Parts: sequence; C-alpha cells; structure tokens
Amino acid sequence: MVRPCRFAIISDPHIALPHTIAHTPQRFHLVEVSIPAIEQILRSLETEQLDFLLLPGDLTQHGERENHEWLVNRLKRLPFPAYVVPGNHDIIDRDGGDRTLGLADFPQLYRDFGYTGDRPYYHQELLPGMHLIGLNSIAFDEDGQQLFAGFVDGPQLNWLSATLETLRDDWVMVAIHHNVLEHLPGQARHTMGRRYITQNRDELLIRLREGQVNLLFTGHLHVQDIAQAGDLWEITTGSLVSYPHPYRILTLTPQTSGQLQLAVESHRVQAVADWPDLQITSRQWMRDRSQHFMVRLLTSPPFNLSTDKAEFYAPELQDFWADISAGDSRCDYDQFPAEMNRLFRAFGAVDADGRYLPIDNQATLQLVRN
Repeated sequence: MVRPCRFAIISDPHIALPHTIAHTPQRFHLVEVSIPAIEQILRSLETEQLDFLLLPGDLTQHGERENHEWLVNRLKRLPFPAYVVPGNHDIIDRDGGDRTLGLADFPQLYRDFGYTGDRPYYHQELLPGMHLIGLNSIAFDEDGQQLFAGFVDGPQLNWLSATLETLRDDWVMVAIHHNVLEHLPGQARHTMGRRYITQNRDELLIRLREGQVNLLFTGHLHVQDIAQAGDLWEITTGSLVSYPHPYRILTLTPQTSGQLQLAVESHRVQAVADWPDLQITSRQWMRDRSQHFMVRLLTSPPFNLSTDKAEFYAPELQDFWADISAGDSRCDYDQFPAEMNRLFRAFGAVDADGRYLPIDNQATLQLVRN
C-alpha cells in the first residue's frame, strides 16, 4: 500500500540569467522573471512538508550551460528531492557546444535529479511502492538538429515496457515534456498544435496502458490543463514565465479500495521584484502579442477564414490564449457566427458533452488501475 504523499510541479521555468536574455520584440515568454519567480516558489515550497518536486522540461531559456548550472545548484539546496526531464529548450542540438548542453551532457549534469546512467530517461523509486519514470521526448535528425515535434524512440519504448513489467504490482507515474493526450481540439493533427504533442503518441499510449500507468505529467504547451482518456489522466502545467505564472501542489492519498485519490491545487506568482503587478502586466504582454497568433489560428483548419476575415475577428480574441493558458476557460463568443462560436467553445473547459467542467486548476482525481 502506497503511503500518502505531497509533491509540487514547476514546469517550463526557462531559467535565464540576466546577461543571457535575448531581447526579441515578439517574445511571449517573460524570461526576465524566471529566477525571481522560481526563487519565490522554492522558498515557499521549502516551508511545506513535501516529498518531492517535479520539473517536466524547458528548464532553461535556450539550453545555455550556465543557466542549467544555475538551476542544478539551486535544486541541490532543496530539503526534498527534485526530478527533471529535458524540454525542447534544454538541448537545442544533439551535440551541444561550448555554451550549450548536448544530449549526452544532460543526464550527467542532472544526475542528482533522476538520472542514474548515461541514458536521457530513467526510473526512480519515489517512495516504497511508488515510482517515477522520466522519459525523453526530444529527438534529432541525422545531422543532430532537433525535430519539430516530440518523439520517443524505439529503444526507449522497449525500455519503458520492460521497466513497467517489473513494476506491475506498484504505482508508476510518468513525466515527459511533450503532451501525450490532447489538451486542445485536434491538437495531434493541427498545424499549430502538433508541435506540442508526442508524434508517436499512439505507440507510447499502448505501452503505458499495457503497463497500467494512469498518471502523466507534461509541460511544453504553457497552459493549465487536465485531460483524461479512459483511466489515464495527464496533467500539463503552465509555464513559470508565461501568464498566469502557475505552479501546483498535489496530494496523493490511498483509498480503502486500493486505488488512489489525487488532489490538485494550483497557485500563481502574483508579483516579483520589478514586476509588482505581474498578473496584470503579463496578461497585457500576451494580449499585445496576440494578433499574429490569432490570425494564424483563424486561417487554419477548422476555421479556414480568409486573411481579411481573420484580421477582422482577431482583435476580439486578444485574451483568448491568456484565458486558455489560465485553465478552466469559457470560450463563448456569442457575437461570432454560430459555427465559429461552436468551434471556439470546444477550446473551453468542457466535457465530452460540451458541459463546463472546471478541473484544470483545482481538482480531485480518482486514479483507477485496470
């Protein structure tokens, strides 16, 4: 029987020391707040009775060694274990360079945070009878350039199946950067959505279900969302450097039935030094950069609007992505044509029947094994 435990999630912190920050005008990420925000959260978490911390990828701005090293040194000071997986921003190209980390470097640098060997994936026993598998969804072409979407290669899939078979009598949670379940309508097929999902997710899902995994933790999409497919739940957590600057604390409690109950609490960084109104400023930051993003969305399937029509409607959608990022959104635009509004409603926090179901930030999940 698994004992009760509490743990936290900080996703996509994009750690950037001030002198490493690239100032590009259309950048969505407020990497300027990465270090003060994570320091604030970690100081708070250090006062909690936590068993561990998860960081599901995009640990740094662009794979800079010194940003990775800053984070490693900070995590070493925690009074509880921390576990990481790589994100697409953590290993820009396979071999790295003088200033950036390569794939082989990652498990070496983060050897105190899950990794036990040379492979960029691992298994750790968190507590008696409770285990974590950290997967690598960052893949590269023959020239060492990072692939557009996430991918879990064959040797890793085979290792996953073999490892899960040895853990069949225990509880196993999996962390991976790219989404496995869809968190947006048609995400796996959409031209804008599929870069955030694991390309060979169908094969991965087969392995996970065969191994009776029912809980996944992901990042990458920068939204607060909880998705379900049968007995499998996936919790994706928004980015520390994007509105609403969230983190989560979760409590896992065994039930008399032998199943587990997971209580999810979400919190936000309200302010940091030099950003006293972070929630307001950050939402406005995203709003100011929304036009091009919304035109791309509206001219893509399933909307398929002309550029002129997309540019006409886009200003009324300047808060759309901020609302999605915050989770539990209601995407009702009654001023739009009926079919267009119907398509937008599907982006909201709704169940399969279209009913509002706000579980993205505060929720109690029943974890059932086959």
